[in-house]
Amino acid sequence: MNPSDSSTTGEASTDPEASSSCKEIVNSEDEMKRAAAKKLIERYFYQLTEGCGNPTCTNKDCASSGEFIAMSPNDAAGHALKLFSQEAKLCERHPSKIARINLSSKSDGMQQCNTVPSNDTAVSQCSKDPGKVNDRYNSAPVPMYLTEQGLYDIIDECETTECYSPLIRTLGEIFSSIENLSKSFVQESTPTTSPTMDSAENKCLNKEELRHLEGEKDKDEDSCAESSSTVILPVDLSSVRRAYNDLFKLKTSIFENALVNALVTLAGNLQMELPTRKEKDNHDDIVNVLLIVFEIPALGSGDFLETALPAICRASQWLPVEVQATLARMWAGPGRPSIRNILENLQQLITLKVIVTPFHRDFFIQDENVITSATKLVKILYYSNILAGVLEPPYLRYVDYMNDSMDESFLSVKLSKSIAPEDSLATVLGVNILDCRKPFLPYSEFYNEPLSDMVEMDRDFANFKSELGIFSGKFSFMNYPFILTPATKTMGLYFDNRIRMYSERRISILQAVTGHPSNPYLRVKVRRDNIIDDALVELEMISMENPNDLKKQLVVEFEGEQGIDEGGVSKEFFQLVIEEIFNPDYAMFTMQNESQTVWFNPTSFESTAQFTLIGIVLGLAIYNNIILAVNFPMVLYRKLMGRKGSFEDLVDWNPILYSSLKQMLEYEDSDLEEVFMQTFRISYQDVFGTIINYDLKDKGDKIPVTQENKYEFVELYADFLLNKSVEKQFKAFYKGFQMVVDESPLEQLFRPEEIELLICGSKNFDFDELENSTEYDGGYSNDAQVIKDFWSLVHAFSLEDKRKLLQFTTGSDRVPIGGLSRLKLVIARNGPDSDRLPTAHTCFNVLLLPEYSSKEKLKDRLVKAINYSKGFGML
Repeated sequence: MNPSDSSTTGEASTDPEASSSCKEIVNSEDEMKRAAAKKLIERYFYQLTEGCGNPTCTNKDCASSGEFIAMSPNDAAGHALKLFSQEAKLCERHPSKIARINLSSKSDGMQQCNTVPSNDTAVSQCSKDPGKVNDRYNSAPVPMYLTEQGLYDIIDECETTECYSPLIRTLGEIFSSIENLSKSFVQESTPTTSPTMDSAENKCLNKEELRHLEGEKDKDEDSCAESSSTVILPVDLSSVRRAYNDLFKLKTSIFENALVNALVTLAGNLQMELPTRKEKDNHDDIVNVLLIVFEIPALGSGDFLETALPAICRASQWLPVEVQATLARMWAGPGRPSIRNILENLQQLITLKVIVTPFHRDFFIQDENVITSATKLVKILYYSNILAGVLEPPYLRYVDYMNDSMDESFLSVKLSKSIAPEDSLATVLGVNILDCRKPFLPYSEFYNEPLSDMVEMDRDFANFKSELGIFSGKFSFMNYPFILTPATKTMGLYFDNRIRMYSERRISILQAVTGHPSNPYLRVKVRRDNIIDDALVELEMISMENPNDLKKQLVVEFEGEQGIDEGGVSKEFFQLVIEEIFNPDYAMFTMQNESQTVWFNPTSFESTAQFTLIGIVLGLAIYNNIILAVNFPMVLYRKLMGRKGSFEDLVDWNPILYSSLKQMLEYEDSDLEEVFMQTFRISYQDVFGTIINYDLKDKGDKIPVTQENKYEFVELYADFLLNKSVEKQFKAFYKGFQMVVDESPLEQLFRPEEIELLICGSKNFDFDELENSTEYDGGYSNDAQVIKDFWSLVHAFSLEDKRKLLQFTTGSDRVPIGGLSRLKLVIARNGPDSDRLPTAHTCFNVLLLPEYSSKEKLKDRLVKAINYSKGFGML
């Protein structure tokens, strides 16, 4: 840290002229004391990192002392604060103390150089004698900022003289100082304040005043007060990129050490500076510094990755939310071309730390400060990525509207539920994840798989739910869900659901003790031939009498059938319910032929209770970790998350209609009315094929669509199809869904496309993954002949037969989120060769396979089992 980093103020001098000047700069004694304290902390810091220069120093807290143990800049920064609070001894600077930036020499015999900065460039003064210290070099003022042209000139000078000390010294001085770096590469040629410390605008405090403020600790060093209202101009990122491009054409070995060391020092300065600043203070200098630092091309490699970037990340965790928001906006604007590179550098750092750090029972991944601080920076980039993408207007959010439309009984339940905390950064930015139609980078690039695989979600979930988490410093990746893969987040949701189930079970036990027994499970008893009506009656009664019972673990019983539901019976129940609900005979949903998705029938004769049941079933499937064979368009999941359907949602709802409307919007000629011949009256069919007309505006059949009103027409058309026409059906559906998941962190953890994965499973049928993750029991191993034959047959199956095999062995033909490796299939030996068919315990994903004598016999028995298994063979 350079002493010039201090932004100090002071009382008026006894000198009338000096007093007049200081009054213009300073008007607060509190600011003076704070600046003086900062000055002392800086002196302690330099004493710890560089020493006083006296080889016989006896101060144990001085780097020049023989007793001193070297420490990193970050440790020195923390220790400096401690020494300040203890009013520890400060050494006087020794006359022989040389400049802080060491001279550099090339191993091939290049002359060692001393540099004197002149304006924006450095003039080289070389000495043949490496041991001779140039007094001019030591006493010369340093450049207070760096410009693009100034860097070019220094590089040209160094290449001409083959002496790179001017470059090394300049990089060291500029990049180690918050003040110097913040004024570099700004959008104008010079800052508004003079870069010279002894300029007329910066009058010095006299010794007596400074002694009073510093507690008589610094009797021989004057201090200058610089205006706290200094205007910091925004950095020109294009200029920064060009300058770095020219710099990194040189061999990085020339300047890498100097730049890395400077960045580490800068990080130490930031760590001391940020906690002492008030929220109302101007942080433009900090924003400029971070923007410049994160543009460094090599930040994700070599010593930059191992030393400089971790230090910068640790310092950045102190950024106030307003500064984070400013950074997010800057990266979304002029910094947009660098978003991917910055993200890759941070992901590289996180992955490196995950791999090389030895975690153990007393030190979890959430305790690694570099990982957590880098994750916080990734969050800023995540919102930058949203802001830089395609955004839709906020009025399409309708959570409040949906809540207002619910009946009082449901609202009374909702009001008692805990509300997920708002993200402070999203609030300051005024943006919501649902506002983003298309991000600048795919969301998948923010996943960190090594991190996701290493996170112990039970520990992370405990931190997430800890009421004292904010105050105790407990970190949870569930508060940063963008970095976790959907499969890992599913585990967090699973823990939340299970704990809620166990809580309901404990309550039931306590009620039994007090003489008011209740069922600890959500028991549903149905008949196979009347499954919809039975399920509707049971779930409707439960939702009216005690909606909290829906939070209990589901146990299904088919009337007249023996068996204990350990998961497999529930899977079959959901499968049968879904098949019936989407049966065309019920006419609750219509099939979109173009997209092969189902949608609410706007003219359905079924009661809203039926749609509430569907919502409950969908919520119960998520709550009980069961995958459903449903095929809704993405707009449904966006609506479930609180976002109205809009024109862009038509692309996967009805691609042909979307294409037609898109052509209308792109048509620019004046004869649009004659070409399209469309009015504000639209037509659609009911379940009986009857044509129904609807006016999007009053007397819509009299209003032609023109160039002036075509956008209004498209917006009204999409709103009718996706919102108004199915409002009654969707409200009932939404109500049933919320009855189950209203307390769940579902919306906090998952985006709409991830909700679809959670409900419907993955579409990647990679049976190699399944084979690699399968375990064997009863004497089988992967070397057994029958096992080799089994996988040979399975890999040759059609996709339809593979689905049937999954249905037979697990109770569902869907791939769980995260892939087939998540199934943990077990193949157990079921006796020697026989004519019996294979059987399965779907509750536990266990396939019981006799040791058939030939591959042909195995194929015959296996194909029969998977094709005729419905209703028998699955336990």
